[in-house]
Amino acid sequence: MRSRLAARSTRLVLAAAAVTALAATTACGPEDPTENGAAAPTAASSSPAEDGKSEDPSGDSASGGGSTPASGSKSSGGTGDQGESSTGDKSGYGQSCGTNDLDFTVTWGAQPISHYLITAKAKSGITCYLDVNTPSVSFGSGADGVASPVGQGGEDPIKLSGSSVAYAGINVKTTEGEGGKQFEHVIIATTEEDPDPAQVELPDAPTVDKPIVTNWSTKRDEVIPRVI
Repeated sequence: MRSRLAARSTRLVLAAAAVTALAATTACGPEDPTENGAAAPTAASSSPAEDGKSEDPSGDSASGGGSTPASGSKSSGGTGDQGESSTGDKSGYGQSCGTNDLDFTVTWGAQPISHYLITAKAKSGITCYLDVNTPSVSFGSGADGVASPVGQGGEDPIKLSGSSVAYAGINVKTTEGEGGKQFEHVIIATTEEDPDPAQVELPDAPTVDKPIVTNWSTKRDEVIPRVI
């Protein structure tokens, strides 16, 4: 009888141990990510790490704030460079000279041959470039009064600002004899398409017949117009 009681007690103890082990296994099972297929959390995607940054005003959040000015400094530096080229330092940049940007004078020269000298100067406060090499010059409104370019002299482009000037020479009569018409003014423009040409008074009223004009130049001796 005693041996049967001992065997029954042993079975009860083993059964209790098995139940305890099964309960322990069942309780631990869902927490193991490898058992239920969940991905193990990493440091980059950890929510507590992110929460820690947001809650600490003097730690990680300060270093995070430091990265923002560095990025902003780079961006504002690029903007600053563009701003200087568009609204500040204009070196290396300039507009083309329109006729209304310039003041013209016409004088007469006798040596080495008779000719008229155009002098062009930028108006006060204007900086511009003569990037069309030859002025448009004509006498009257007829086609026969348009001066033909002879290609002498020439610098391209010429910067006009302050006291700097550009010259061009006109030979008003390239034919022999007494043919031609008299004019008291010459019409000058920086380009043939300029809608606002200048009318400049001549020092006298020359007879004009098949006129010619040189290119712009900063040197007066390069703009003596000769028939080639």
